[in-house]
Amino acid sequence: MSHSLNEIEALSKRAARGAGLSWGTAEEGARAVRWLASHDLPSGPLLADLLEQTDQVARETLAPLSLDGIWSAASGTLCPLASGATLNDFADRMSAGQPIEMARVSHPLLVVPFAAWAAIHLDALIKISWLSVRIITDGYGIWTDDPKNQISETCAASLICGKATRADEILTKPSLRGEIPQADWARLGKLAHRTYAPATEESRVLGAGAGISDND
Repeated sequence: MSHSLNEIEALSKRAARGAGLSWGTAEEGARAVRWLASHDLPSGPLLADLLEQTDQVARETLAPLSLDGIWSAASGTLCPLASGATLNDFADRMSAGQPIEMARVSHPLLVVPFAAWAAIHLDALIKISWLSVRIITDGYGIWTDDPKNQISETCAASLICGKATRADEILTKPSLRGEIPQADWARLGKLAHRTYAPATEESRVLGAGAGISDND
């Protein structure tokens, strides 16, 4: 199904909040989904998978334990949203030619938008690679090389992000709408529903909760 990027971002943020993410992480995750969708890359399904898999898991166990050497998580698997946000915070490391490497990253494609924002911050091309996947971005456009169709892998043993020397390939530009399968849209909607206040007869009269129609 085709949706506006605003719709995709709004539902993604509510779904992330419904799964227990903080407002800040939910907002960043929703922006990441929007960015991927604008480039016609898998987005909503990956977020739905991630949120369902990490539901009720202590968030601190999914974030990088140490920023020295290869990043890893106490749980054994890094969350791409937590790792991506940390990558943004330490993007200046890449400006000096020091790549950032992560071990065992869940849904690695979700890290790519954060790398794109790092590219804008550094005003440089950034290359992200895992398995056979190579991606180059300047923050706005993107070039992908995925010879083994591994871009949507649920976990990567290693992900490396660093400055690219050049991009001879054409970087594709974003569109204004994105595609999310109906089943995955429903999965996100189910998580988002947790954020809604339960409607009672009294609350409906007062104007809270869901009304009889979507416009209420």
